[in-house]
Amino acid sequence: MKHAYLQPLPFKDLLSAGEFDADTLRAVLATAAQTKAEPRSFDGMLAGRVAALVFEKPSLRTRVSFEAGVARMGGHPIYYDMGGTRLGERESVRDFAGTLERMVDLIVVRTHAHAPLLDLARHARVPVINALCERFHPCQALADVMTIKEVFGDVRGVKVAYVGDGNNVCQSLALLACTLGAHVAVVTPEGYEPEAAVTAEARARADASGGSIAVTTDPAAVAGADVVYTDTWVSMGDEAEKTKRAAAFARMRVDAAMMAKASPRAVFMHCLPAKRGQEVTDGVIDSPVSVVFDQAENRMHAQNALMLHLLCAGREQPKKRGAAVIPTRRAREVGASGPR
Repeated sequence: MKHAYLQPLPFKDLLSAGEFDADTLRAVLATAAQTKAEPRSFDGMLAGRVAALVFEKPSLRTRVSFEAGVARMGGHPIYYDMGGTRLGERESVRDFAGTLERMVDLIVVRTHAHAPLLDLARHARVPVINALCERFHPCQALADVMTIKEVFGDVRGVKVAYVGDGNNVCQSLALLACTLGAHVAVVTPEGYEPEAAVTAEARARADASGGSIAVTTDPAAVAGADVVYTDTWVSMGDEAEKTKRAAAFARMRVDAAMMAKASPRAVFMHCLPAKRGQEVTDGVIDSPVSVVFDQAENRMHAQNALMLHLLCAGREQPKKRGAAVIPTRRAREVGASGPR
């Protein structure tokens, strides 16, 4: 059997979900499925490589998934806590990039603002991965569409209802889901919609893929959804608006009544951390339809695939051994039926 090769990506840096075209996204997802099914086959693929994890914000899933992923493939992660400062404050972004690129092979950044991330990628000769910024969370979205594909067999035709703040998670999910032909409904209060430019880009991708996107204030849009997705109403940096947001989003809580309006095969998704009792009830997030921990695990597999394509393009992939992709708990329980 002829070995497959890791496809070079058409971009040096992953700064937003918009970097992916459909073919590139499918290639990375295929590699992600292989790393999950046969993790030991990728031992040593990042041997001798060093990844700097530059974090302005605290994290559980992002930090551990990158550190564990790099280590499991033989590389060495270095966690660099910005200590309360931001990119460009202690020294120029140009100097920060010029220093790191001499010592590491990859820079993973979890930051507040999007603009310094763009500057870092422009000045660094090594790849830069956006591990979260105020506008986008592409690594989360990559894990999300991987999870949807595991549950339903394909993303095309799946109806995704995102209920809550039109934030970085929402924007990234909309872009990738529409790229793969999903039907996305964003349910959010007036004034909290995703950026108009991002919605327009998602719509253009949906037009090309056979999907669709709609933005509404009406929670009735959850009717018939295959995926009901929510995120915290108060993201880091929005704490001053906590009371205002709680009132604005009161109708957006995902509870048993809302899930009952969704498709009988619907799953619940959340990027975590969750504010239980606010955007979602315990009864939903702890129910058999919840795939939140599959999502969390898939962060590592999706990011591993991304790093392999960025750092090892053109190298031979491990030979497949015929192992099946490990399904999500939800897929194992109800079977992975195709999109209707």
